[in-house]
Amino acid sequence: MEIAIIAHDGKKAEMVQFLLEHKPILIGKNIQLVSTGTTGKKAEKAGFNVTRFLSGPIGGDAQIAARVAEGKTKMVFFFRDPLAKHPHEPDISMLMRLCDVHNVPLATNPATAELLVKSLFV
Repeated sequence: MEIAIIAHDGKKAEMVQFLLEHKPILIGKNIQLVSTGTTGKKAEKAGFNVTRFLSGPIGGDAQIAARVAEGKTKMVFFFRDPLAKHPHEPDISMLMRLCDVHNVPLATNPATAELLVKSLFV
């Protein structure tokens, strides 16, 4: 199963902490992680094997959105910073819309991601 991980700058540490807390599940269930550039680099430093795409503002969000549309990415963890402005907001909106169109689970905060990770046990 391919899971995309994305985090805005103010949420990257929170994403890494979330991944570390769930490492046994995320590395033991035949899960492939894909990510935008900087988030992926931080996840790699924490010991995760991640396929990295471009940074979000220069097309990474769109690349992951394409994988959702192609049926490759089955779940998305996108820890968004709702209080900051993002110049690539159209790409973010497209990714979220495609998750809805293709019925792909999308977690935009750790509490929702926690529920999705727990679903991997079923």
